[in-house]
Amino acid sequence: MLGIVEIDRELAARTAELATVTTTLLELDRHPGLALVRRYPPTGETARRWAPVEKALGELWEDLGRVRAIVAEAEQVRGGRGRVDDRARARLTELLRGRPHEIARIPIPLAQRGLTGAAETIVTVGIADSLDRMRAAFAFVAPFAEQVEAVDRQVIGALAPLQQRVERAHGALDAAAEPLTALLSRAGTDPLGFAPGEVAAALAALTALVETESARHAEHLAVAADLPGAVETLRRQLTGLDELQRRADDTVAQAEHKVTTGELPGGGEPAARLRGELDTLGPHPTRPTVEYLLALRARATQAGETAMRREELARGLLDRRAELRGRLTAYRAKAARLGLSENRDVLAADRIAAGLLSRTPCDLAAVTRAVADYRSIIGEKAGRTA
Repeated sequence: MLGIVEIDRELAARTAELATVTTTLLELDRHPGLALVRRYPPTGETARRWAPVEKALGELWEDLGRVRAIVAEAEQVRGGRGRVDDRARARLTELLRGRPHEIARIPIPLAQRGLTGAAETIVTVGIADSLDRMRAAFAFVAPFAEQVEAVDRQVIGALAPLQQRVERAHGALDAAAEPLTALLSRAGTDPLGFAPGEVAAALAALTALVETESARHAEHLAVAADLPGAVETLRRQLTGLDELQRRADDTVAQAEHKVTTGELPGGGEPAARLRGELDTLGPHPTRPTVEYLLALRARATQAGETAMRREELARGLLDRRAELRGRLTAYRAKAARLGLSENRDVLAADRIAAGLLSRTPCDLAAVTRAVADYRSIIGEKAGRTA
């Protein structure tokens, strides 16, 4: 039997040990790795490994309950800190050093016991062997929890910023949404099913996909990031388009008045119509809103290109008319310098070219031929090529 001093020392040590073990098991129970497999039913390799871990975890708490019950009984038997009789010392010795706690009764088959033998085997445990089992179980459960958390931390840490980019893209990065969700789901349900290096490879591939899609949809992303700014920019573009279209219309009107023109390009979509559609745009950067604004921007750009081409063609006709007028003036000066201004043929060619040029609208092709004829006649009369 243990002496009083030994009993008190042993009881104090076991009480302190029980407190430490309880704190450690509570920390283990709240471990993020165990929380993950409890939140999301595990599959695959994780499920296979979780089954024995879950059993060991349950046995840990059962053994803790047994140790707590034994220590509580020992404290009750010890009572105060006065003297105890031999009977109490014997019970305390059994509680602290023996196997006083019954955990099972196993029936013995009739053929395996004698006529007067016991009908069952009583299984008992004590503090020491319970703590030994708990140490072994803890060493089995804790690494599992750490491994699950390590994979989850690696995946979540890398995917969190990618997921934010996909969400802020308002549909522009939808190509990355499915593989991102699949990787998150797999990391949540079977984190231990990844082969060595597979997580890093999957994260690298997903990151590359997000970067590629971001580059491909940079315009969409820019609008989604600052929809009010994009609207204001487009509004200024439409103001410029309105001015460009009015200028093109004026130039075309002048050309059609002064020159016989072919069919010129239409004016394109009016800026006023596009501005009216822009005014109906929603205030939030949803995918349909962003795509509609981009479509309006493209239509405005196309309308601007049409107006510019229309103005350039009309301006080209007016410039050609002015060029022919300038050539005729230059040839007249040359004819005067050569003393041919009053020549009957030269004068007739001059009148024809000038008459064609003064018509509204004038035929530029006919004027071009008439000016060329005027030049040729001057050359003939001068005795050399003009």
